[in-house]
Amino acid sequence: MKRIAFHDREKEMKEIRAILDAEPSLITFVYGPINSGKTTMISHLIEELSDEYAPFYVNLRGRFITDYEDFLNVLFEIDEDGGVDNVTEYAKSILKDLGAVSGIPIPINLFEQIFEKKDKSKDMFKYIERFFVEISKKRTPVLIIDELQVIGDLKVDDLLIYKLFNFFIRLTKELHLAHVFAISSDSLFIEDVHSEAMLEDRCRYLPVDDFDRETTTAFLEEYGLSDEEKELAWHHCGGKPICLVELINAEEREKKVNGMLTLRTGEIETRLKLVKELGDEMMIGSRCCDVSYEKLASTLKMFLTRDEIGMNEVDEVSKRYLVKENILFVDPLTTMMKPQSRLNLLAVREVMKDV
Repeated sequence: MKRIAFHDREKEMKEIRAILDAEPSLITFVYGPINSGKTTMISHLIEELSDEYAPFYVNLRGRFITDYEDFLNVLFEIDEDGGVDNVTEYAKSILKDLGAVSGIPIPINLFEQIFEKKDKSKDMFKYIERFFVEISKKRTPVLIIDELQVIGDLKVDDLLIYKLFNFFIRLTKELHLAHVFAISSDSLFIEDVHSEAMLEDRCRYLPVDDFDRETTTAFLEEYGLSDEEKELAWHHCGGKPICLVELINAEEREKKVNGMLTLRTGEIETRLKLVKELGDEMMIGSRCCDVSYEKLASTLKMFLTRDEIGMNEVDEVSKRYLVKENILFVDPLTTMMKPQSRLNLLAVREVMKDV
């Protein structure tokens, strides 16, 4: 298999560098369709950061989080050898050897103390703040939480996600202590957090979309695809990085894209068939709402002649259901909806042409 190198995200990287060069003041939401390269870009950024910064990267993808214990185990990187009782002394002791870590370092005895407290969130946030205060004397902390929507429904007294964002506001806007990046492909989750956690004037949005045609062509040229193959790739995959990588590694590329389209068409068709025959429901806030097959079909039929639609053209239940099923993507900046990929658009059109 060919090793695929990181490809042109200079526009987004330039924007992030400008954010990092300034004093921390806002939470940054990094968002975009699924598999558009958000995590890859952030990972590349972390590798490039100078010693001026101290990155702390937490990826919630694939983690089973049902309570505080699960969340703390993911959020912190436990130092089994750390026996220091003082946060300040511990931060000083690890600072010189601190590289990129997959969590916020904490000695095991302090970690266990947090578990003993009734209000774990208060003590958790207090530790992080004190830890960052000490780190910031030498380097600027950069906290990155990937796939944050995983804990969107986790409740401890109140929704944990809102407590967390109030803490992020304190780290950025109030204390100017650390840069905070929240990454998610669930734009409706971001929209809900923005509204419920009162993030007006406290956050910014940084979109990471699929490649445009020029970037896609340049990417494929690096791996020797012919003009015909590049056209085939653009028609079926658009600029979806993960899809393009699959084609680069495929021996029979036309067969590959046709197979990918057939598979996705079948998945969407099956999902709609289940709703039509068995019905479905979803939670919106505290309400359980019925999903209507007719309204789903009416929404998807719009894409027979259009590449994107306004999110307010669609009823709320259908919008949220199709986003949850990774069929559609909503851009909170433009308020437009589109299929998650070019492949999804073609699949939707194939399913709906005879409905």
